[in-house]
Amino acid sequence: MTRFAFSLEYDGTPFAGLQRQEQAPTVQAAVEDAAFAVTGEQATLHSAGRTDSGVHALAMRCHLDLGKNIAPFRLMEALNAHLRPQPVAVTDCIVVADDWHARFSCIGRRYLYRIAARRAPLTLDRNRAWQVPQPLDVEAMNAAAQLLVGRHDFTTFRSAHCQAASPIKTLDRLSVERIGEEVHVQAAARSFLHHQVRSMVGCLALVGMGRWQAERLAGALAARNRQELGYNAPPHGLYFVEALYPHE
Repeated sequence: MTRFAFSLEYDGTPFAGLQRQEQAPTVQAAVEDAAFAVTGEQATLHSAGRTDSGVHALAMRCHLDLGKNIAPFRLMEALNAHLRPQPVAVTDCIVVADDWHARFSCIGRRYLYRIAARRAPLTLDRNRAWQVPQPLDVEAMNAAAQLLVGRHDFTTFRSAHCQAASPIKTLDRLSVERIGEEVHVQAAARSFLHHQVRSMVGCLALVGMGRWQAERLAGALAARNRQELGYNAPPHGLYFVEALYPHE
């Protein structure tokens, strides 16, 4: 068996998430079906993260174990041919050691959240950014975001369906900047809780609207209570950007 590592780019709009589900289209099912068409093997896709319905990825790191003798470039081309016209693409493919694992070897993950602060409806970026029809105070949002950086109990920002063993996570980076008419929120950590990024963005948006002050955000974090969450931002503005591994 050969372990192939690759990156996936996908538009999450038509999928019920990355992870395979019964009777629902998923990114995992699309890739595994493509791999079967190429090799005739029932391979299981392992990924650095699990994105929800509507969430996108610029470079989701994954791996497959295959018995077929095939060059990485040829495998990438063949998978992409069978993935069309679905909005999923393999952007690179390499052979890795048998003990390399897309999820368990990962030492860092980075997400981007796009907010379109405009009144006009989105056309080209529909389902690819969260439209907020009012100006946002980006400086206030970024200042408040720093209150969440570091090691904390993020229960308030954790989905009720989260399966993580502990709500305690170390957030390495949370920054907010204006890019044209968009507001971009960048988040980086070794790992995240289910809905953590979307929950943090939703509350930061309330700060940007002037409905919350930084102290309210700090209080929500300290409460360690999901009922204190102000807002959970919608999935379509979220992108999995990067997975980090040792020696890369």
